Amino acid sequence: MDKANIGTIKIADAVVSTIAGIAALEVEGVSKLSGGITKESVAKTSKRGLSKGVSAVIEEGKVTVSISYELLFGYSVKKVSEDIQNKIKQAIETMTGLEVVKVNVVVSGISADRN
Repeated sequence: MDKANIGTIKIADAVVSTIAGIAALEVEGVSKLSGGITKESVAKTSKRGLSKGVSAVIEEGKVTVSISYELLFGYSVKKVSEDIQNKIKQAIETMTGLEVVKVNVVVSGISADRN
């Protein structure tokens, strides 16, 4: 039996957005996503809430992600943003097998609050 031909697998954009949001929150220097999600609120938040501040579009197996976050004061915008891009790309590609072609990052603010 040919196991490669037993059906299709579809991954919703919202699932990829959630993966991206969780991955971004794991990066040191991220205060919160622009949707108000913090590291501490992840456990308390519905999984749908984890994609706030994140959008992902899947077209022909390729993913483009846009994410907006607040930086903790004292951290490098460039380094944290690049770390977010790399972390999101790795998480999505590892978990879904989809190719991430672009991760757009917007720093929406700076926070002194370390949550």
